[in-house]
Amino acid sequence: MKETAPAILTEEIGKRTGITLKNAATWPKGNVPVIAWVLASDKTLLSRNVPAGDGPELKPEGYRIVTEMAGGNKTIWIIGADARGVLFGTGYLLRHLNMSKAFMGKPLLQLTAPVNIASSPAYPIRGHQLGYRSTANTYDAWTVGQFDQYIRELAIFGSNAVEGIPFHEDDKPSPHFKIPAREMRIKVSEICRKYDMDYWVWTPATFELTDKSKRQEELDMHEQFYKECPRLDHIFFPGGDPGDNHPSEVLPFLKELQSRLVKHHPKAKMWISLQGFDTEQIDYFYKYLETEKPTWLQGVVSGPGSPPMAETRYRLPKQYQHRQYPDITHSVRCEFPVEHFDQAFALTLGRESVNPRPFAFAKIHAKYAPFTDGFVSYSDGSHDDVNKVLWSMRAWDPQADVHGIMEEYCNFFFNHVIASSAASIIEGLEQNWKGPLAENGGVEMTYLNARFFRRMEEERLKKNWRWQMLIFRAFYDQYTRARVIREQQLEKQANAILAAADKTNLRKAMDEALAIVNKADTDPIESDLRKELTELSDALYTTIGLQTSTEKHKPRNPERGVVMDFVNYPLNNRWWLADEFDKIKKMTDPEQQLARLKTIALWENPGPGSYYDDISSVAKGPRVKTISDDATDVAWWDNGMSRKRLSFQLFQREPALDYENLDPHARYIIRVAGEGDALLRVDGRRLSPVVYNKEPETFKEWIVPLSLTQDGKISVTFDGPEESHLNWRKQSKISDIWLLKQP
Repeated sequence: MKETAPAILTEEIGKRTGITLKNAATWPKGNVPVIAWVLASDKTLLSRNVPAGDGPELKPEGYRIVTEMAGGNKTIWIIGADARGVLFGTGYLLRHLNMSKAFMGKPLLQLTAPVNIASSPAYPIRGHQLGYRSTANTYDAWTVGQFDQYIRELAIFGSNAVEGIPFHEDDKPSPHFKIPAREMRIKVSEICRKYDMDYWVWTPATFELTDKSKRQEELDMHEQFYKECPRLDHIFFPGGDPGDNHPSEVLPFLKELQSRLVKHHPKAKMWISLQGFDTEQIDYFYKYLETEKPTWLQGVVSGPGSPPMAETRYRLPKQYQHRQYPDITHSVRCEFPVEHFDQAFALTLGRESVNPRPFAFAKIHAKYAPFTDGFVSYSDGSHDDVNKVLWSMRAWDPQADVHGIMEEYCNFFFNHVIASSAASIIEGLEQNWKGPLAENGGVEMTYLNARFFRRMEEERLKKNWRWQMLIFRAFYDQYTRARVIREQQLEKQANAILAAADKTNLRKAMDEALAIVNKADTDPIESDLRKELTELSDALYTTIGLQTSTEKHKPRNPERGVVMDFVNYPLNNRWWLADEFDKIKKMTDPEQQLARLKTIALWENPGPGSYYDDISSVAKGPRVKTISDDATDVAWWDNGMSRKRLSFQLFQREPALDYENLDPHARYIIRVAGEGDALLRVDGRRLSPVVYNKEPETFKEWIVPLSLTQDGKISVTFDGPEESHLNWRKQSKISDIWLLKQP
């Protein structure tokens, strides 16, 4: 680190100011600013006393930054407890310097105030997975130089670990690979050695470990990799996700792997996750720890599908560490879904878009981190860059101010002039995703701020991929909001035409209604903004390899951040209406045709005294009391191009609703749309259906006994059918619920 830290500082300052720092072997004479690196154990540097301290700079990875005037020199001391402390102290300085190539006509390099600060990390494990594989939306397009720069930047913000994914892509390379995966994983190991970062690797077994031949091949492949790596610190073996082996097979396999690992990397450690293990398998694992007390195992990793983190820490003997594997990369159908995520975003930005969520992830980190020794995140691209920094900085200091972290991010990656404003744009993007999009006027304010600062910083930041990502998201959000407002209004107009139809003008009404909702395509809005989104997405592919278009960028699949494929996905039901109208036109009975048309027209407006709920819509009424914690209630059908009604693409399995102010003298019918089973109770009483269709997009109905509505209110719940044998995607769903007052 004696050479690395000064090189990092010199190079990063040079990029931002054009100033080249000079190395010196003696203290300069005269009023020359000096940056000096020492270890906390050093008493002097070139006969000058090192500022004394007895705080965090003496703890592992800790540092102290001190400014002083001595011998005519203004000196900035970077005092590290160890080599990593020196590196992280250098990162602190870089994050707090004001730097510019042309500030008021000349280069600027300034620390605005005297400093005397000491710090050390709260959690010893702080890392991120950077998988060079085709399932990533960015990393597979990177050069060795881009990995080097990115890992350096992670270190500047307090990360001390990188996790790779060897073997996974050897037989299915990405078209974006600059070098073969086998070579890149060794290059990443070299980069980790350069920056003194722990190198982790994620290595599942996707075959039956009882197959002796494959088991031996896997062991040999691992050992060859171990030999080739210049640095390797940790092996993480997921018990499941992927993999389907019992721990009675996994644990002996890992023990043998460890014996081969330490031959080449004597201090390297072995880890396991309990992802996918059932209760019997989890109990087997803990019994094994109790009886065998394996010294070859370092600890347990908790990720999506693992037992609760608090339970894991309480059950895990103290000698074993516990690492979190948080999913910071996905927005829906994931471990930490965006709360109150509008369906318009779920359908367009989807699961893996540019997703800064600093405040949400600060709360999530605070909830789970106390049960761990730190984290290495799950990431599949550059789109979650802000989240990486947030997790790294909060794992260093759990009390660090979130806005302050964002300001440091923007000061370093953009410039000090716009640091606070750019931080507010990041925070605005997080707020854009809260609640009904049409009601969120903050989206436009964030967009206008982004547009203003984009114009202001055009020359300095036009090739800065982080800046491009923020601008892209702000513009995409604004475009989507404008579309959802207009397209929903078009559908209301179409429904009014359908509601007024009679048997004499059915076909004309359908044609007119379809023409109206299709104005979203035939008469599009915000064409200039749409063009800018294309330009920005192409620029991001050039600068960082972000793959947002299937046609242009050849991603692995559309769910992997390919947001430009869905930029014009319908935000009204025009595709579904076209298909339904075709079905109606094929009917031979005008009465049936009209009845179906009225059902469509009045779908969301069943009349006075009746109620409708799109059960998982973010705009649902106060009657719905439940949400799906993992956002598996947001469908991904037909590679994101489903023609189904929008409400069908949101669902729950066991919703609960409360109704008030009912007419005690009226008869009510409960109607449900969905598929599979719906086991309904009203006020705890199980009711028998009078209509019970289990096919997709069909109805079930129950008559509510008058005795249950006498107090003017009812509670509606659903029992979960026994479907543990089914994949969650195949399980029963409830999408729409009506309480219909009968004449």
